[in-house]
Amino acid sequence: MITPAWCRMMAAYNAEMNRRLYAAADTLTEAQRREDRGAFFGSIQATLSHILWGDTVWMGRFAGWDVPKVGIPDSGGLHGDWTKLMADRATTDARIEAWAAAFDPSWLDGTLGWYSGAMQRDVSRPRTVLVTHFFNHQTHHRGQAHALVTSFGAKTGDTDLPFILPFD
Repeated sequence: MITPAWCRMMAAYNAEMNRRLYAAADTLTEAQRREDRGAFFGSIQATLSHILWGDTVWMGRFAGWDVPKVGIPDSGGLHGDWTKLMADRATTDARIEAWAAAFDPSWLDGTLGWYSGAMQRDVSRPRTVLVTHFFNHQTHHRGQAHALVTSFGAKTGDTDLPFILPFD
């Protein structure tokens, strides 16, 4: 099942894929990054903003981080400045990696409860399921952003977890 080692691996994968995706997106024009291409959040920038929003919301639940004051509908517009979005992404990835490296394995046991603004009710789920969702959410929307970035001809390099992280 989910272990601290798995969390560390996924945090490293998340950070590396974000580095690759943001580097590719940075080769595009601002107009290309902001163009509504029909993805769930429309543009590359809005999709990447939503991912960062989601990461911050989940880390607020997991580790007490400050959370954005907007909900899902406004998450795509939360980070309007590309340079700041890139910097915030790098900082957030480093914090996620530090969290994954330091948490007590027993933290994964049990459940986590919170009020869900999206569901408009209190929710409680096993932490292992929530951590899995956290990493899957990133991958899901990053895949959308990857498709948008590559549709403009930008390249991210390999995206396959077994081939981009060092395994000894």
